[in-house]
Amino acid sequence: MAVGDITNPRAGQPRPTSTEPDMHVLQTSQANTLLSVELAGQLSGNSGKQNTENSSQPSTIHDPDVTFITDPRNPANFSTIRKWAITITACAFTGLSAAAISSYTMGTTTMVQDLDCNTFDATEFGRFRLYIISSFLFMLSHVMIALAPNIQTVIVARLLGGSFGSTGATLVGGTIADIWKPHERGFPMALFAIAALGSTGLAPLLAGWIESDQRLGWRWIQWASAIVSGVYFIAVLLFLTETRSDIILTRLARKIRKGKNDERYRARAEIEKPKLLELIKTSSIRPISFLLTEPTVLSFSIWIGFTWGVLFCFIDSISGEMESIYGFSVGERGTTYICLTIGSLFGWLVNMYQEELYRKHVGKKGPEARLCSALVAAFFLPTGMLIYAWTARPTIHWIVPLIGLTVFMVGTFVIYQVVFIYLADCYGPYASSALAGQSLCRNLLGTIFPLFTTQMYSKLTYKWANTLFALISVAMIPIPYILFIYGAAIRRRSTVCQKILALAEEKASADEKSSSTNTTTPNAKHP
Repeated sequence: MAVGDITNPRAGQPRPTSTEPDMHVLQTSQANTLLSVELAGQLSGNSGKQNTENSSQPSTIHDPDVTFITDPRNPANFSTIRKWAITITACAFTGLSAAAISSYTMGTTTMVQDLDCNTFDATEFGRFRLYIISSFLFMLSHVMIALAPNIQTVIVARLLGGSFGSTGATLVGGTIADIWKPHERGFPMALFAIAALGSTGLAPLLAGWIESDQRLGWRWIQWASAIVSGVYFIAVLLFLTETRSDIILTRLARKIRKGKNDERYRARAEIEKPKLLELIKTSSIRPISFLLTEPTVLSFSIWIGFTWGVLFCFIDSISGEMESIYGFSVGERGTTYICLTIGSLFGWLVNMYQEELYRKHVGKKGPEARLCSALVAAFFLPTGMLIYAWTARPTIHWIVPLIGLTVFMVGTFVIYQVVFIYLADCYGPYASSALAGQSLCRNLLGTIFPLFTTQMYSKLTYKWANTLFALISVAMIPIPYILFIYGAAIRRRSTVCQKILALAEEKASADEKSSSTNTTTPNAKHP
């Protein structure tokens, strides 16, 4: 049976006879703006029963129930207002997670007294459903800390809260990719970065003054976090919706099967659903493989991982340094963290200029055009560290070391933003694995560094410990320059990038054949 014989049954055209029913596959088009149904004889292993001449070119059945060029159910076709409501709500989860890290530091003093512990002990399905579950349990983790009778409960609750809060970093990027087209993602991704980094400065500002009130103390820092998280949970229910296209199409296929009493309708995700072991292998092994074998991923991961670790060391040390050197109260110490937010905002302004540079140079440099701002940010990092290290002394005004922290934060923001977009551009369909490998390295170093912060500052002093960080950062300055100059040559030697190029050529060829088929098929109705 020729694939081209399939026509719209509602148009009064005859259905071909066959011993086996054909399967209709719901899928999104390459632009993610068209929900369509395709014959899936080849996918279901029935290609042998089809006409050899046409078997390689499946036709589209234009059924008004499932084919809409501007279908409102398609996340890419949501209104701009709805897209921004989803984007802001999703990014807020990242902000809450980041805020929970830095605000906790401000309550350490009274927590140690209240729970009779030492400082070291105190520091140790579709997207929509995951947002709901994670945000609710994240809120409960704050309640658990607020009611904790001992430090062991606090440690367990923070472990759980970190697990649930990590949804903010793992899902938000996918949500943004679901609803915004590639050329529209610059500003939403910048908002995501501001939420992740800027919130680390806002939370201590509030938490410090809560801690300074003897009637409140550290438990009310957690109660305040629980209240904000509860408001966010309500916002998730009001503003978020499912945005992953394969989940939406699977549900649509199920609805059509029930309405038409026709079991042939299937979403492509249902047909091509990988086995559990294959899924685990892809999700677990491929990111580590990319991290260890891809020079681009490895070099950027080490750079951002080191920077991330230093950031967490600074978050842990700023309060103590401002107290020991300048005699700041706990409320004043919390206020000094605002420089991290200010640095993030300056970094965002740099990112806006970076977008202009990218549009100007992408034709000549390709993905390496994303690295223009990173070339400058590489110098911001050690410069900010050295200013912070050598000016934090009683004879120099306290604003000077905070300027150093602001400069450091500008560089951190730029690198954080660049690493996501650059790796996504370089690795295309494998971007998730490349970014997962980078995130693994970054979060591991971000976890390890604070474990030795107190001991390192105690033995080396703040000045020489931060100077050591600056010298290591100087050694990493060549990384963006090497990638900017030799990035294309490095990718040409990569087996993964060669695979990506082959996939791109194959897809271009398939799109050309599909376009030719739709043009020549007499029964196809083009919307």
